[in-house]
Amino acid sequence: MKQTIWKLENPIKHFDWGSMDQITKILGISNPSQKPMAEIWMGAHPIGCSTAIEIDNHKVKLDKLINDNPQAILGEDTYKKFAGLPYLFKILSANKALSIQVHPTKTAAKCGFEKENQLGIALNDPKRNYKDPNHKPELIYALTPFKAMRSFRPIDEILMLFAKVNVSILENEILKLKNNCTPQQLKLFFTALLNLSEKEKLQLINQLLNSINDIEIEPFSTIKMLAQEYPNDIGIFMPLILNVIELQPGQAMFLDAQTPHAYIKGTGLEVMANSDNVLRAGLTHKHIDIQQLVNNTSFDSLSLNNLLIKPIIKANKTSFPVPVDDFNFEIIYSNDQQQEQKVTSAQIVLCLEGKICLTTEFESVVLSKGESAFIAYQAKAYCYTGKGILATVSN
Repeated sequence: MKQTIWKLENPIKHFDWGSMDQITKILGISNPSQKPMAEIWMGAHPIGCSTAIEIDNHKVKLDKLINDNPQAILGEDTYKKFAGLPYLFKILSANKALSIQVHPTKTAAKCGFEKENQLGIALNDPKRNYKDPNHKPELIYALTPFKAMRSFRPIDEILMLFAKVNVSILENEILKLKNNCTPQQLKLFFTALLNLSEKEKLQLINQLLNSINDIEIEPFSTIKMLAQEYPNDIGIFMPLILNVIELQPGQAMFLDAQTPHAYIKGTGLEVMANSDNVLRAGLTHKHIDIQQLVNNTSFDSLSLNNLLIKPIIKANKTSFPVPVDDFNFEIIYSNDQQQEQKVTSAQIVLCLEGKICLTTEFESVVLSKGESAFIAYQAKAYCYTGKGILATVSN
């Protein structure tokens, strides 16, 4: 295999929560369909596979390219452990909140996937919970101010916020939590909220919105916004229960299995294990399996100042360490001086700013803002030159 670097063409996902123009404004990627441009996928996922452009301009799907030369492209260690590209890299732009969700552990995903297969539930059945046997840890890196919810607030903070609103239907559950400030009681409180009847949910939502009508501070302003986007959805209570955070450009957050979260608004880069397992809690019209959701959720609390990844800065590179083997994420600041980057596994490189030339032993590609490339393990290293910024994902 002589070629070791390929420019990529990447599929666009037009989900209705996406922004019409933010990806175009920030990265110069055109939106010819004029539909909401929610995500651009870079990787070999079966429902959104990138296309690699060969030297002779012949195009080949990235999954086929990998399958034809798996050890040369992935490296022996990655091939043995994952049998394919273990990550999916996305550009994500939310103009409307995504569903509140958790992802299962690898063990739970394997068990759930096998059980639903045995029950004969089709992979495309909207009530299917487990689409594959893998976990789905994620990293989000902000390109713009990026608002999100994640992890349970400290319980005393939850109680303080509920004390500011008049929600009499929850009075007994709030009292139980006040008398027993433990993760187990928080689990019971959360479960009781989701299991209310439709009539009770509507009454509760009306009580909440009437209580905060004249309050403009967080998290009440977020509740009002969510109520406009998802009227009559119990998920609008989650800003009282989960931390509301706004990442600033250049900040990143890691979301491990069992972490409740929702992206609310903003544009960023998302990296995840190659999985599609999602268990939802609200802000959605899709299937919600409350029992599976609760079984796969961690009810430990985190304070707001513990939500971001602490970056490691070395020379012109900023890395964001994560506790999984599926992916690594790094930002590289390039100047006109040629520098070398080692390749220890298959790598996807996205140009965020400027124009940068990447050169391996046999060929080179030039990436302008918004363009991406795939680099095989067999390259071992590449040189980069030109003024700009690269985002790189490997494993």
